Amino acid sequence: MQVGDQRCFDDWCIAVENASRKPVGGGVSYIVTLRLSSRARRVSQRENGMVVYLADNRGRRYDATPNRSAVPLDVQLGPQESTTTTRIFEIPADAHEPGLVITHQGGFPIGWFIVGYETWFHKAALVRLP
Repeated sequence: MQVGDQRCFDDWCIAVENASRKPVGGGVSYIVTLRLSSRARRVSQRENGMVVYLADNRGRRYDATPNRSAVPLDVQLGPQESTTTTRIFEIPADAHEPGLVITHQGGFPIGWFIVGYETWFHKAALVRLP
């Protein structure tokens, strides 16, 4: 996927709106702005178990730095509503070709029963960052 592409789960969608990087100490800091949106016309909804993290070309995982003031990924959205949230990732200088992984984690693997969701046979969405 590319920056701007939506990844939807039923009527709930997530997209990388923009991403920037800056050198920090011996590594790099990525600031990623995500747009969360609902295509639903009548109901409020949220997507539980959603996680995002950076992964490099060697498969190493980098979670976002904790930020209690950031909008959570499972925020309740009203019909046709959208919001943005930011995640900051600190990665080492030797991490190359980082991409943002968008996937579900924990809970019952409902995706086994829904066409188009991640399963054992499909990889999670990966957004290549500039």
